[in-house]
Amino acid sequence: MNFPVLKHYLQQLQAGFSPSSHLSLDQQGRAHGRFFKARLSSVFQAIRSADGTQVIAYEAYARSLSADDSGLSIWKLLEHVASDEESVELDRLCRLLHTINYFRQAESFTKDLYLSVHNRLLVAVAGNHGAAFRRVLESLEVPQHKIILQLPMITASQRWVLTHVAENYRRNGFRLGTNARSVDEALDHLSRIRPASIKLDIDSVRDAASFDFLLSKAAEIHCQIIVRKIERESSLQALSAARQTGLAFAMQGFHFDLPRPQLLSEEKRSIETNIVDTSASFINKESSQARWDLGYLAYM
Repeated sequence: MNFPVLKHYLQQLQAGFSPSSHLSLDQQGRAHGRFFKARLSSVFQAIRSADGTQVIAYEAYARSLSADDSGLSIWKLLEHVASDEESVELDRLCRLLHTINYFRQAESFTKDLYLSVHNRLLVAVAGNHGAAFRRVLESLEVPQHKIILQLPMITASQRWVLTHVAENYRRNGFRLGTNARSVDEALDHLSRIRPASIKLDIDSVRDAASFDFLLSKAAEIHCQIIVRKIERESSLQALSAARQTGLAFAMQGFHFDLPRPQLLSEEKRSIETNIVDTSASFINKESSQARWDLGYLAYM
């Protein structure tokens, strides 16, 4: 492990000396958390280069654990959160879990970690968003610059909220990612928020000319465009048809990787696409299970 303070903290957890009753380690060394009656842990999905051969980052998701292994998504957990204070508590627990479960793995050293901000929590903290999380990272001595906080999709009436929250996070030293419904919305984010990355669904980048224009504008401010929800070979072929320039972008989806607790080892990073079965029956089954087991994390 590259981070001695984090290693010491994990040793305290293993020995039962942690001041928090919400955290524990399993036999594999993975951190679990407790929220109400649910047990939570982390899984990570790779984000890959445009040719699919290189892993450039990981996105973290929350997974709940239960005695019968049925699992519970973060959306189900949030249904039981009665107040903004409890929302923030769940958010901070998830962030700590993901920080531990990611940086305890040697493969994390050179890759960025994407942590999602749930839209319910944009206004749950009045101001100075990210200050508490920054202090956690400093206390564990893990690299804040390797973390990208991914802001949620918003409605038109929430534009000012997103701008305000982005400014707060940036003042606390975080890089930011956004989610866009369309190329036009992504272009608005480039000029208004200037994020480190923007994610778009595969269905929103079908037009080659507009996709090329977005890639060129993103390159001007060193913003990474990530095309997500690539689940089948046909989706990948459709995306290839929109590649009219040599400008770089990244990809994410079940066609390449399923979310899992372990990061990919060096020898598996370039061959993972050969491991994942991309048949329609497999993808439909795994997608359905993922939507039940996994939820985007709530981060502030």
